[in-house]
Amino acid sequence: MSEEIITEVTEASIEPEVAEVSNEPEVAEVSNELETVKEVEPLEIPEAEDVQEMQEEQETQEEQETSYADKPLVALVGLFEEFSKNGDRLKMFKEAEAIKSAFYRKLQKEKSEVEESAVEALTELENGFRAVYNEYKKERARYNAAIEKEREENLAAKQAVIEDLKALLEKQEDVDATFPAFREIQKRWREIGPVPQQSFRNLNDTYQLYVEQFYDMVKINRELRDLDFKKNLEAKEAFCAAAEKLAENENIVAAFNELQKLHEQWKELGPVAKEFRDDIWNRFRAATLVINKRYQAYFEEQKEQQLANLAAKTLLCEKVEEIAGREVASLNEWNAFSKEIEDVQKEWKAIGFATRKENQKIYDRFRAACDSFYTRKRDFYNDYKDNMNANLEKKTALCEEAEQLKDSTEWKKTADRLIALQKQWKEIGAVPRKKSDQLWKRFRAACDAFFDQRDKNAKPENDFYGNLKAKQRLIAQINEYELTGDKDADAEAMEAFAAQWQGIGFVPFKEKDNIAQAYKEAMASKFPEASRRQRRPSRPVLSPKEKLVAKYNQLEQDIVTYENNIGFFAMSKNSAPLIRQMEDRIAQAKEELKSLEKQIREMDAEGE
Repeated sequence: MSEEIITEVTEASIEPEVAEVSNEPEVAEVSNELETVKEVEPLEIPEAEDVQEMQEEQETQEEQETSYADKPLVALVGLFEEFSKNGDRLKMFKEAEAIKSAFYRKLQKEKSEVEESAVEALTELENGFRAVYNEYKKERARYNAAIEKEREENLAAKQAVIEDLKALLEKQEDVDATFPAFREIQKRWREIGPVPQQSFRNLNDTYQLYVEQFYDMVKINRELRDLDFKKNLEAKEAFCAAAEKLAENENIVAAFNELQKLHEQWKELGPVAKEFRDDIWNRFRAATLVINKRYQAYFEEQKEQQLANLAAKTLLCEKVEEIAGREVASLNEWNAFSKEIEDVQKEWKAIGFATRKENQKIYDRFRAACDSFYTRKRDFYNDYKDNMNANLEKKTALCEEAEQLKDSTEWKKTADRLIALQKQWKEIGAVPRKKSDQLWKRFRAACDAFFDQRDKNAKPENDFYGNLKAKQRLIAQINEYELTGDKDADAEAMEAFAAQWQGIGFVPFKEKDNIAQAYKEAMASKFPEASRRQRRPSRPVLSPKEKLVAKYNQLEQDIVTYENNIGFFAMSKNSAPLIRQMEDRIAQAKEELKSLEKQIREMDAEGE
């Protein structure tokens, strides 16, 4: 998840299990002497899962797996060994499965990313984890077998209690002998732990049957019977009050679980006097119905919310899948799309669980889309880094060559070579940011050093600094020019300034950009209206040399435009033909520049 991707979660919904309410069976008629009684179990509550535990498991499982997802494989193996030796085994099962899931997800991811030589080490680590996990499974199997054995022993013990109760019924002794023994049998029954689920109902029904028969058969005197009825009534009134209090509990899941316990305790109690029997049962039943209705409504609401959550998460999956499928060509786009993914992941975390059936599926879909995006991004960065390192080597080589040429006095040959190196520099892509400025300054310094020396040693006919001063004077004249108000006259003046500019020769290499920018700004400031109209009045007749110089300057500007176009085309796919076309134009223009420069020098040598 984060990235990374995002953080991994396991979510589950909870299906409600509501206690069924049935009318309490009729009780036996009293005898004409002691009114012997029997009372069948009051309310049938089906055996249910521990719903609260399921709720807590839902709320924590995603957080557990997310926390384990950031840990290395070796640490996950260590955690599993620690859990397999300590803690509550029932709770350990959830922890163990969360660690196992995180381990194999991370193992699969690392196997797909590492080189083939490193896969063997991961396989050995997997074998070690599998051995620890298998040992844990054996231990859990032994634990479950022990629990099952204990429940079987409890079943045998309760069956023995039933046999004792049955034998007590067969003795037909007086109450002084049978009633204390009956109380002892009841105590033994309550102290015995749980039995296998499949045996519970039949066993409990048999016990209750013999209890009822005991009350029918034993001749209890009225005083002892009334005292027992009274105690049972007080206990059942307390149960009713507790159930009514639970109906006010805001935590309906916890209230339902407590109600289950009250019903189990209710079953353990004996009967009450006949005149109170229906009232006490109806009171307890009414409180139960309130909790059951709230419990059912709660889970219906949960289901609706989970369906809404599923729909919201489906939309987020579609959004991430769309982002992951986009064509990306630059670092800025990757960073922008990564921010979109992070925002979607925040939305995902704010949404609750989906339905139990679909929750894991929708999460796997979301995780797969995020992983797809970040895998592509990682591959792009790896390629980009490799390209930048290769570009770094190329530009370093250009710096070294320029530094070797900076002290040369072969002005023409070396100038051509340095210009070619500058062209190569522009064609080479980006380098690591921390090296970029340093490398450019190094290259620029070597070029500037040569051109400064060349300009200082220029022949009179190539007076670069003189040309610079001439262009500076012309810019001053343009700034000092006062507009006449006659648009045609001002346009002619603008054309005259332009012709003079074209007639001035080259300036020192490092000054050409600055002086050209100053000229453009002066012309635009002084003649904005004429520039907008793009008027082309008749121009003064230029000399052959002036025409060649003007053509030379135009070709230089064309080359700059072509090189800028190459930079733009490189940002998109399928631009190779356009780039080759621009490169051909640049090469053709440079050949023509050489020819023009040769002609201009020949004219200078002839004194034209």
